[in-house]
Amino acid sequence: MLWKRLRLTLEMIKFEHSVFALPFAMTGALLAFREGADARQLTGQEAYPTAVKLLWIVVAMVGARSAAMAFNRLVDSAIDGRNPRTRTRHLPAGLLSRGFGWGFVVVTSLVFVVAAGQLNRLCLRLAPVALAIVFVYSFTKRFTSLSHLVLGFSLGMAPAAAWIAVRGSLDPRILWLTAAVTCWTAGFDIIYACQDYDFDTAEGLWSVPRVLGISRALGFARLLHVAMVICLVALILSLHMGLLAFAGVAAVLMLLVYEHSLVKADDLSRVNAAFFTMNGYVSVLFFVFWAADYFLMRQPGL
Repeated sequence: MLWKRLRLTLEMIKFEHSVFALPFAMTGALLAFREGADARQLTGQEAYPTAVKLLWIVVAMVGARSAAMAFNRLVDSAIDGRNPRTRTRHLPAGLLSRGFGWGFVVVTSLVFVVAAGQLNRLCLRLAPVALAIVFVYSFTKRFTSLSHLVLGFSLGMAPAAAWIAVRGSLDPRILWLTAAVTCWTAGFDIIYACQDYDFDTAEGLWSVPRVLGISRALGFARLLHVAMVICLVALILSLHMGLLAFAGVAAVLMLLVYEHSLVKADDLSRVNAAFFTMNGYVSVLFFVFWAADYFLMRQPGL
């Protein structure tokens, strides 16, 4: 019975979509390793081998996302029950109890905190702040149309957090990647929110599509994705990366162009393909190119 409820919970939070932000977190970690001579020098203390440190970063990332998604489903369960598109989700449909959901939030939050503690002291100190931000997002659609940007920042923290996990401090240059992920996530969340334009309007919920209309909201999403590309280029220049990193940005740009071609103001039938499939490709392809740049172009001695 426990395993069945756990399986349903993982389905509810779409556990497999951890892939969206995880590659960006791994990129943040690789860039941090690239900037230093070795883990001992970077943290100023006895460090785990690189592979173990990366494993704890993955555990922290998955723990935080799982807690945030479950928390969001719990907070929004009443709203989801009134929305024709989401009323079949696990909580409104009665497939899962709220008690089990809250227990899952507590456990995954603890997993995140423990993983942060295994990385370094600064990560542990910042862990409650990170949890507060990802939890607050769930309430923002009730009072601001900027909720998409809050969601974006919730994922955008990942590469900066990974940098801190490796270096033990924050370098302002990595914030270009935080800004890029923020713009990318906010852009595709706006596209996804276009499906709920009528419902959000009737319920008085805030979103960019509700405020601007679907057509202008899609235009705003395009602007955010242009801003993402600009931030990635700025990151490459600030860290003096190689041609493969630029090739990765070019690949991401082509995928984003295709993503936006799938969705029209008068035809939202392919939103799921744009949201789930294409964005998974964007994050994975980005990581592949930038990891290749790291391994082929890294400085001697690393």
